Amino acid sequence: MSKVFSAHAVSVDGYITGRGARPGNGLGDGGTLFDWYTDGDTQSRVFDFFKLSEPSARVFDDLAGRVGAIVAGRNTYEDSDHFGGGSPHPGARLFLLSHRPAPELTPQQTLVGDIKEAIEAAREAAGGKDVGLMGGGVLTSALAAGLVDEVVLHQVPVLLGGGRSFFQELPSRVRLRLIEAVPAPGVTHLHYSVA
Repeated sequence: MSKVFSAHAVSVDGYITGRGARPGNGLGDGGTLFDWYTDGDTQSRVFDFFKLSEPSARVFDDLAGRVGAIVAGRNTYEDSDHFGGGSPHPGARLFLLSHRPAPELTPQQTLVGDIKEAIEAAREAAGGKDVGLMGGGVLTSALAAGLVDEVVLHQVPVLLGGGRSFFQELPSRVRLRLIEAVPAPGVTHLHYSVA
């Protein structure tokens, strides 16, 4: 069965955006969280516009190559300008988790109101590949439902001091087991399994 995982760039103090995140300015003042996407000399095999360091390219491409479908939250969707009518991943269908109508959806995007239904639909669409989760709210809902297999933090050495927190309040403790830690220029990739 396919795995469900979340992989996010995150500041050391736990933010996935800086202050002021909104549509048209999705990262707020947290743009430095993604400098490592373009600060290297190794071309990504999955996203042709990314040039990463060699260790980051290995980690990033391994993860991106696993993705068959994406479940994203409403804030991520809105702040990313609806992903241009597609998906944040070139080969993956998008499932938007929201209780509000989304009249701007395209045929590549599906609105789902429940995390379990969203992940089930994404697994079916993924065709045996894995399901990627985008957004702190989506990850929190999926963790609370016991549906997450892995969490990857691309931890950037910056303290943003505010913005959107990646991890939101959970109903109980979630234990993680470190699978791999890969230091790279401008980022440390921390790969955990959910115990």
